[in-house]
Amino acid sequence: MHYQGESYTAMGNGGSDPMERLAKLASESAVVIFSVSSCCMCHAVKRLFCGMGVNPAVYELDQDPRGKEMERALTRLLGNSQAVPVVFIGGKLIGSMDRVMASHINGTLVPLLKEAGALWL
Repeated sequence: MHYQGESYTAMGNGGSDPMERLAKLASESAVVIFSVSSCCMCHAVKRLFCGMGVNPAVYELDQDPRGKEMERALTRLLGNSQAVPVVFIGGKLIGSMDRVMASHINGTLVPLLKEAGALWL
């Protein structure tokens, strides 16, 4: 897992719209997780990917000055009140924990990871 605090805050004024920043960050790595460090579901989804041999880019929103803006944008994107964890694979929104786990259980998660270049086996 690699935490992406610096590149997120280094964006400065560029991409000031939270949805634009979200799209940019989501497309920079094969697997991107937007998380809050104290969230148990966020921890579980990060452990799932690490256990599979995937090295996700993780953005801890509670450790970033613009994190609240990003949480609101994620809530709008998902259309519900649970903003984190949110997973993107290959720049495409997968969803929150329930969608990730459903994909893992029904066997569609591994092909998505392979297609994105996050998993080779």
